[in-house]
Amino acid sequence: MEAIIDLLKIILPATVVFLAAFFFFQKYFKNEQERREHETKKISINMITPQKIQAYERIVIFLERINPNNLVIRVNKHGISSRQLHQDLIQTIKSEYEHNISQQIFVSHNTWELVKTAKEEIIKLINISATKVPTDAPSNELAMMILNIVAGLDKKMPNEIALEYAKKEIAKLF
Repeated sequence: MEAIIDLLKIILPATVVFLAAFFFFQKYFKNEQERREHETKKISINMITPQKIQAYERIVIFLERINPNNLVIRVNKHGISSRQLHQDLIQTIKSEYEHNISQQIFVSHNTWELVKTAKEEIIKLINISATKVPTDAPSNELAMMILNIVAGLDKKMPNEIALEYAKKEIAKLF
């Protein structure tokens, strides 16, 4: 019996020391893993943030470039027909959109949906304007029709709504 007590005197403290060391090291390794994950996330954020900012910059430029007032002035050339201007406006919007389509991975889903809606609504506005002008008319007639429709709207243009949303969203990053 005395041998069992002597054995317990050795095993019990050894077990307590082992368990204390085990839990200490387990907590240490868990904290170390969390620290490494935090550092990795921090490095990742530092690498992605400039790309995210650049994506929002490009989205803002896109939205400004498809603003009908800017678009018509930039694309309209003297001596072309309204039909040609109509085609050039639609092609310009689609080309700009395709050029910026990869930016959707850096912006929120809501921002990208507003950008797509803005593109589609402005194309729709141009198409509606084109139906109100003869196809062989000078391009200035279509240009004036588009600008008049935009000026007559009581609400904000879809690109302006998307632009405001993008600006608010990027402001949240800082």
